[in-house]
Amino acid sequence: MKALIAFVLLLLLSPLTVLAAPVASGVQPMVIDVTDKAALRDGANTFVGYCMGCHGTQFQRYQTVADDLGIPYEQMLQTLAPAGASIADPMQTRLLPEDAKAWFGAEVPDLTLIARVRGSEWLYAYLHGFYADPARPWGVNNTVYPNVGMPNVLESLQGRQVLDCAEPTAQPCTRLRVTPGTGSLDARQFDDKVRNLVAFLAYSADPVQIKSRQIGLYVLLYLAVLILLAYLLKREYWKDVG
Repeated sequence: MKALIAFVLLLLLSPLTVLAAPVASGVQPMVIDVTDKAALRDGANTFVGYCMGCHGTQFQRYQTVADDLGIPYEQMLQTLAPAGASIADPMQTRLLPEDAKAWFGAEVPDLTLIARVRGSEWLYAYLHGFYADPARPWGVNNTVYPNVGMPNVLESLQGRQVLDCAEPTAQPCTRLRVTPGTGSLDARQFDDKVRNLVAFLAYSADPVQIKSRQIGLYVLLYLAVLILLAYLLKREYWKDVG
């Protein structure tokens, strides 16, 4: 009985342990709620509108995303899929590998599993970390990924971000500020947009987690009822002993 109780307590506390896990130096921890379908839908729209010109998530299909996020198929094809696409098609970019090599010097990576490889916190910091750098080919650099080889595709939303260190320091400058009036969103709105985009990428990396969390809750409730019944049965058996 004691072993069973300890096991259930361990299951209940394990999600807290995951949330408290350390992250890379300089990257702030964040919590992703993949059950917030409105946020995931907004993240999907941002991904298609700003990222999918170069990056795809080829290991998931439009139909799967539509089913998981509660998007009608017709709306999915009209707003998130390219013209002529089928609902069963994978979410691939239309950028050809040879064009990617010509423009970026290398093939552009698929982002289906990027949240699993890099982590949600890293992606969040990376998307916030672009700043103007005329010395770079695309005119921008990144505090999280120095010498980044891609443009800041979210600059029209965030605005032009620059380094904000007045005096040279021994450590690289990582303090940034946005030039007022250069973006269509304020700081809070842009942060929400980035969080939703990261949430969509976290979902893409592990789509089954939406259902597995629901199943996990049912399992814990079942175990709780089982413990209660076992305890009541124990009391019934031993009430006349001694």
